[in-house]
Amino acid sequence: MSAPSSSASAGTGTVSTAVPARLDRLPWSRWHWMIVIGLGTVWILDGLEVTIVGNVAGRLAEEGSGLDITAAQVTGVAAALYVAGACSGALFFGWLTDRYGRKKLFMITLAVYLGATAMTALSFESWWFFLFRFLTGFGIGGEYAAINSAIDELIPSLYRGRVDLIINGSYWLGAVGGALLSVVMLDTDIFPQDLGWRLSFALGVVLGLVILLVRRHVPESPRWQFIHGHGEEAEELVSSVEREIEAEKGAALPPPAGEITIHQRKSIGFGTIAKTVFGRYPRRAVLGLALFIGQAFLYNAITFGFGSILITFFDVPTGSTGYYFAVIAAGNFLGPLLLGRLFDTVGRRIMISGTYLLSGLLLFGTAWLFDRGSLSATTLTACWCVVLFFASAGASSAYLTVSEIFPMETRAMAIAFFYALGTAAGGISGPLIFAELTESGVVGDTVLAFQIGAGLMCAAGLVAAFLAVNAERRSLEDIAEPLSAVRADKPAGDAS
Repeated sequence: MSAPSSSASAGTGTVSTAVPARLDRLPWSRWHWMIVIGLGTVWILDGLEVTIVGNVAGRLAEEGSGLDITAAQVTGVAAALYVAGACSGALFFGWLTDRYGRKKLFMITLAVYLGATAMTALSFESWWFFLFRFLTGFGIGGEYAAINSAIDELIPSLYRGRVDLIINGSYWLGAVGGALLSVVMLDTDIFPQDLGWRLSFALGVVLGLVILLVRRHVPESPRWQFIHGHGEEAEELVSSVEREIEAEKGAALPPPAGEITIHQRKSIGFGTIAKTVFGRYPRRAVLGLALFIGQAFLYNAITFGFGSILITFFDVPTGSTGYYFAVIAAGNFLGPLLLGRLFDTVGRRIMISGTYLLSGLLLFGTAWLFDRGSLSATTLTACWCVVLFFASAGASSAYLTVSEIFPMETRAMAIAFFYALGTAAGGISGPLIFAELTESGVVGDTVLAFQIGAGLMCAAGLVAAFLAVNAERRSLEDIAEPLSAVRADKPAGDAS
């Protein structure tokens, strides 16, 4: 094992460190699995949460549910508040994550989620349910900023793409679980009418507590530590990980590729962050906006009116739509799982643009078949599975992209901004545009909804073809030099 070339004392000053290179040259190990399980599994909770709410809406509206609320309020007001909470939580906690560290915030955001979900299970009035749906979203939004930044800074560059994609895609494992769980929990032969939906939320709390126990052992990002004046802690942490991995592999690690000199600083102003993202990296900002807006509208073109399309056009019973959704959700997870490795080998530009363009073109084809009346409920679901197999990999790569193409000091806030924008587009303007189209009962309206989502996805794919950054197997510091880096010839203008 190569000893650290320098040791930075706590505080601020100009120091040289090989911490990034030492992290990037690590082989995959049990330590990395601990990071993935501790941080990545929260996406399963998000998928579980959103799917359960959609499936219990009808039960909550029934007399005897213990809650005076309508199905429209659950899928409308409560869903909008969840989205608003996610957007505001991402921005609020994203700012705190860059300022106070990844670990403090990924513990706090999970605690907010757990508390709010537990309180949702205890709802006795509609206002209580609405309040804690907002706070649940607030915690989940914060998770996206804190977790994505921590994962990318701890995972070696050789594996960063596939790991990030699979973790973000695991949302759909939760969606499968939520769809199937609701079938059991809402069965009045098993649970009373006013208890099953509460136990559905309670199960999310139990899973979250398990994740919290594992997450206690996930360390702070050494990259964040050495920039924010905790150089000694960063060196000690990386050295302990190196010793652990050498003992596991039974071989010495190769020397790190190099070191970086930085001027440590306690915090970065919001103005500096905005100037960096939009002033220094305008093309990358355009790329992030295109990717997030494209995937948000595609998913709403398909999934927002999913149930009503099956019921209206194919006479699928309301109680059976969950089974179709579980199949679609499985296709969504398989995309990142099977294609993720190619983002590290074939490359970011080809895979990002390819998955966006292909999913958009396939959705155009699905719209054409639907317009002709050539599809059944089963074949339409099969078409959606193929579309979403590629779209899910593309959508997950949007999170990967914005988490690795901006300087480390701005990472969590950049993730938060683009996530909030995409979530707002998908959760607010998306339903406003697509709800009437998919529920009208007119074939042409639903075809138009499909075409809007497909068109925006193709447009984002074209943007990626020209602007995507070849970030595969590269150090984060090489992709975007830290603002704190010290060198004589600071670059001016946009860097790609």
